[in-house]
Amino acid sequence: MAPTSEALTAERILEATEEALRRHGPAKATVVDVARALGVSHGSVYRHFRTKAALREAVTKRWLDRTSQILAEIARPSSAPPPEVLEHWLATLFTAKRHKAGDDPELFATYSVLLDEASAVVEEHVAELVDQLSEIIHRGVMEGDFMTVDGDSVATARAVFHATNRFHDPAYAHEWEQPGIEAEFSTVVTLILRGLRRRIEPTTGR
Repeated sequence: MAPTSEALTAERILEATEEALRRHGPAKATVVDVARALGVSHGSVYRHFRTKAALREAVTKRWLDRTSQILAEIARPSSAPPPEVLEHWLATLFTAKRHKAGDDPELFATYSVLLDEASAVVEEHVAELVDQLSEIIHRGVMEGDFMTVDGDSVATARAVFHATNRFHDPAYAHEWEQPGIEAEFSTVVTLILRGLRRRIEPTTGR
C-alpha cells in the first residue's frame, strides 16, 4: 500500500529519492519521480523539502553521513592505542569508499555529480572527518604517541586527510581496484604514522 501524505516522512522521501537517482540518474530524476514512487503529490514532497536543490543536498548528506557515522565510532575514546586507532580509521575510510564505488557504481557516479552541486554539504562532511582525525591525534599527543605540526592537532589532522586523498576522494575511484593499491595505501599510512611518532631525544650521558 502506497504511503499517504500524512504518513510521509523525510527519511522515506530520501529513500525514494535515492532510488529515483539510481533509476534515472541525476540529470533526469525529478521530484515528480520521487512523489510517484511514494504515491503522493509532488506538493507533499515540497512540504518536507522546499526545493529540488534542498532535496538533492539532503540525500547527498545522508549518503555521506553513512560513512562519517561508522568512522565516528572508531574515533571515540577507547583503550586502543591511538596509532592503532588512526590506522583503523584510515583503512575503514578507504574500504567504505571502495565499497560504495564497487558495489553500486551507477549510484556512486550519480553521487559524484551531486557532490559537485552540494559544496556546502561536502565542506561540512570534510570538516567532520577532520574533527574526528583531530580527536585521535590529540589523544595520541596526550598519551605520548604522537607529535603535531606546531602543536596544532587540527592542522595536523587536515594534513593527514589530504595526504590520503587518493584513497577517499571520488575523483580517484578509477584507481581503487588497480593491482597494488592496498600496498600503496599501507605505505602511505606507514609514512604518516612514522611522521607522527613522538621522537625521544637520545641522552648524551652528561
